[in-house]
Amino acid sequence: MTASFQLHPYRASDEDAAIALWAATWQQAYPEIDFAARLPWWRERWRNELVPNAAIVVARRSGDLVGFVTIDSEGYLDQLVVDPAHWGGDIANALMNEAKRLSPAGITLKVNADNTRAIRFYARNGFEHAGEDVNPISGRPVNRMEWKP
Repeated sequence: MTASFQLHPYRASDEDAAIALWAATWQQAYPEIDFAARLPWWRERWRNELVPNAAIVVARRSGDLVGFVTIDSEGYLDQLVVDPAHWGGDIANALMNEAKRLSPAGITLKVNADNTRAIRFYARNGFEHAGEDVNPISGRPVNRMEWKP
């Protein structure tokens, strides 16, 4: 049985929980990287790039922030983050559907090429491979993916 959750637009009071969730989720996906050391960089990027330029929708379950998605006005999905305890549930799908609602003309994103779990999720949600690239910050290979209605 899936516990209920609620989606709502991001509020400034969500910042600390969203940043903590980002770090914990990425740490789970890439345990060899020290995401705690990246928190000052991420907080600056969150405040200066994402919050002013993207629609951010958060998911809450029992009052706890358990996921979020960011999508800008050009349809670029920068982050879709879900608490690992809720991977495989309905939260990621609900956040993806919200991103599609906010960007009905289409969505593009980049996903780490070795993140097969995420790539499968995006493919199940109608995304197609649109090329390769390299993340300029991490140097990791990424796949470009796109969804067109």
